[in-house]
Amino acid sequence: MNRPTSRRTVLTAALAAAATAGAVSSAGPAAASPPRTPSAGAAVDNSSWHTCTDWRTGSGVGTRALAGRRPGLVIAHAEGRTEYTDPHTGTTAAWEYATWTSPVHRSTVPATEVIASWNADTPAGTWIQIELQGRYSDGAWTPWYVMGRWAAGDGDIRRTSVDDQGDGKSSVWTDTFSVDDPASGLRLVSYRLRLTLHRTPGTRLTPTVWRLGAMASDIPDRFTVPASTPGLARELRVPRYSQNIHAGQYPEYDNGGEAWCSPTSSQMIIEYWGRRPTAEDLAWVKPGLADPQVCHAARFTYDYQYEGCGNWPFNAAYAATYDEMSAAVTRLGSLTDLERLIRAGIPVITSQSFLKEELTGAGYGTSGHLMTVIGFTADGDVIANDPASPSNEAVRRVYKRREWENIWLRTKRYDANGKVRSGTGGVCYLYWPARPTPSQHRVLKSFGLL
Repeated sequence: MNRPTSRRTVLTAALAAAATAGAVSSAGPAAASPPRTPSAGAAVDNSSWHTCTDWRTGSGVGTRALAGRRPGLVIAHAEGRTEYTDPHTGTTAAWEYATWTSPVHRSTVPATEVIASWNADTPAGTWIQIELQGRYSDGAWTPWYVMGRWAAGDGDIRRTSVDDQGDGKSSVWTDTFSVDDPASGLRLVSYRLRLTLHRTPGTRLTPTVWRLGAMASDIPDRFTVPASTPGLARELRVPRYSQNIHAGQYPEYDNGGEAWCSPTSSQMIIEYWGRRPTAEDLAWVKPGLADPQVCHAARFTYDYQYEGCGNWPFNAAYAATYDEMSAAVTRLGSLTDLERLIRAGIPVITSQSFLKEELTGAGYGTSGHLMTVIGFTADGDVIANDPASPSNEAVRRVYKRREWENIWLRTKRYDANGKVRSGTGGVCYLYWPARPTPSQHRVLKSFGLL
């Protein structure tokens, strides 16, 4: 079996500062948004803008808040016109645009990392850019960092992260803002996000952004984490899909199925919530391939700069393109946190890396892999839909609680050569209906996601 890979896992361990991208912006506004409810884990802060009131608190030029069943942000009129040369096609095109900038959010956690995520609809002829600017604990401001140029489709632009962004104090690694030297004590204490909504000139087209947010965190370096006490026995009925049966298919998307752990996991959860692509959506897939929706997920999560399907916010954004779905990237602090979500009926996509001997029954080792936690046994062991399986039937696995907890939550690990590598520190994707049940709403709100 090919070793599953998903994305870069050296984000927090990189030592080389990226090249500076643009001049540092002048100091931002002094006003800050009211503190949001922090995550249950003291080292994580989630904040988002998703209500009509939220959209009206920001500073928009050419945008307006859209009220109704699902509030959003749209283009009211063009602020200006710009040309964009797509680095992956070489095509230059003109676009009208409008912008919206959030209030400054003062994080409850002075952070070493920030990951933005968004939920949006981008009809053909539209796309969005997401940027972040933060204020350091020394009072200086970062430049505006591009956290993604995104469209649900790939006909207008190629969705992409942007490399080589840094200011000598911090860098952006694919989808993650990271302080270059956390040991220095420097932290990001506040930030604001900026949306630029683009459309074909002379049209009334508009993207609609339903949700924009970020997760700020300061996870301590650790090779092991405290053990949690089992508190739930429940298993959710989640569809099972293997990435490995797609090996060799569509190699233009991250080498084919052997690297599709992230979109395969995303597709399982999307279908758990009763959503799936239409026959028209799947018409591009070669006839006769099993589970064509997995191929579809790989294509439409693919990051053309990263050259992979494992961009965390791109997966969340893909999930939110389905009817009445919301999604975010965050971190959890323990399996107790994860149990609370499972109890409310919310499965969780988790990111982890490990040696073969560190996870009994996996049968492989990996430098980065996504799987879906769907429940817990009576003994507290983790029930996971692991896409790195030879068949759909083999996807359901039971992993030892203590082993699984440690490989998911640690931030440092040793590779097969004894070298220190980074761990993902509890990163996960959460997908949920735009109108969750009361119990789902309570648990999501407790993590600062609503």
